[in-house]
Amino acid sequence: MEHSYRRVYAEIDLDRLCGNLGAMRDRLPAGTAMAAVVKTDAYGHGAVPVARAADPFVRFFCTATADEALNLRENGIEKPILVLGPHLGEDYREMIAAGIRPTVFTEAQAERVSRSAEAVGKPARIHLALDTGMHRIGMAPTEASAELCRRIAAMPGIAVEGLFTHLYRADERDLSRAEEQVRCFSGFLGLLRERGVNPEICHVANSAGIMTGLGTGFQMCRAGITMYGIYPSDEVDRSLLRIRPVMSLRSEITYVKDIPAGAEVSYGGTFRAERPMRIATVPVGYGDGYPRSLSSKGEVLILGRRAPILGRVCMDQMMVDVSHIPEAAEGVRVTLLGEDGGAEITVDELGEKSGRFPYEFVCDVGKRVPRVYLRDGRVTAVSDHFHDRF
Repeated sequence: MEHSYRRVYAEIDLDRLCGNLGAMRDRLPAGTAMAAVVKTDAYGHGAVPVARAADPFVRFFCTATADEALNLRENGIEKPILVLGPHLGEDYREMIAAGIRPTVFTEAQAERVSRSAEAVGKPARIHLALDTGMHRIGMAPTEASAELCRRIAAMPGIAVEGLFTHLYRADERDLSRAEEQVRCFSGFLGLLRERGVNPEICHVANSAGIMTGLGTGFQMCRAGITMYGIYPSDEVDRSLLRIRPVMSLRSEITYVKDIPAGAEVSYGGTFRAERPMRIATVPVGYGDGYPRSLSSKGEVLILGRRAPILGRVCMDQMMVDVSHIPEAAEGVRVTLLGEDGGAEITVDELGEKSGRFPYEFVCDVGKRVPRVYLRDGRVTAVSDHFHDRF
């Protein structure tokens, strides 16, 4: 299979994805399962192709919204799916009918789930969210909350399948706060068991937890950013887990020209040539999710050599210095993220230079950028938004 994309496209290496999942699985205790977090279109990589590739490695999938979960179901993903965020509205029937697990942490939510389950005639398997310090969602780890869970478990149509929390500081050098969260979670689980509530799937560890082993002693953990070959932070010990980036971003040169000393480049003339230069136009810009904040800061790879961005990144194009790359010509490949000719531009580098979080960078690669999926170095699938019909 080939593809015809030239202006810009993201290569998604599914072999690397599977290698990352295998490396994470090898760090887990025997019997601890993984859930693949594929929210935000699998962090910009494409939820359906990623889920299909990840399927042999995981027990569950996790999304942020019901729509994301239903999209997986509609595309043949059959394993359990947990919606990590709260569901807006009162109607859970479509989720329950599709076997999608809602997150619950209030009595009102549980009552809505119960009514919907009775209407569908099918039990709703729910996961209870516990707030152990992040204060985003979840019930407080108190006796009153344990009593609430007992009442929820007794509601018609509800089966308490899981209990989870989120480690919000597990990617730091000092793990004392994350360790406290794990202890808090275990203590609350004890309160539930005293009341006859026994969730069969408890999950605490996120990507950073998988790396350090924090919270991996429960039935499941959630593999997120490390699936995609990106480390949770610059404070984690990267020697603990060998992963490789899954996404590369490619384009090609559309125009090469010579400019004299004193010529200004791009909007506002913020770059002024101090000498005669040879520059190339690359047809990628912030309209594709490439940050404008990389203006005069970022670099691209051309024939294995770095070419600095000159002046402001435009909505659809940018200019780069190719004075030192005599072979640069129209049609020559440009790598904005990834490897080329033994050189590499990482998402950590782009994040640092642009002021963006690495997670944010890949999530924000726009829908105008087609995704090209590779297995064994060959294109096996493509995805774009150029053929929508309304």
